[in-house]
Amino acid sequence: MNLNPLLQALDLQQDAVRVLADDLRTQIDTVQAQLHEAELRLEHLAITRTTITGLADRIPAQSADPSGSLELPEHPDYPRILAVFNDATGPLRARDICQALDFELLPKHIERTRAKMKRLVTLGILTETEPGTFSKQH
Repeated sequence: MNLNPLLQALDLQQDAVRVLADDLRTQIDTVQAQLHEAELRLEHLAITRTTITGLADRIPAQSADPSGSLELPEHPDYPRILAVFNDATGPLRARDICQALDFELLPKHIERTRAKMKRLVTLGILTETEPGTFSKQH
């Protein structure tokens, strides 16, 4: 009996399975690298959560002064921003506030003003009626 054809067929199958095994090892390496990245990201998110919750007690709570109005953050722009809202007849954007306060209409001034307005939202003084549009709470 001639075994050569049988051995050649086994060699072909063995080569095919070896290629498949190599491909699977490559896929495993790729998935392990992705898993490592995901676990690292989870660790960073957990650290961020711990940091934020640790700082939460340092954020001043909304408090009222004896006259019944809310305490504003210590920056001269906050009362000026509220004064603009007191005279306004409708919602305002950060750009509107900058114009009313005679700030240059530069992106950095508009963004700083928007951040202050968002802070006033978190304090319950302003509301954001639409994204980027603010009005005074009643």
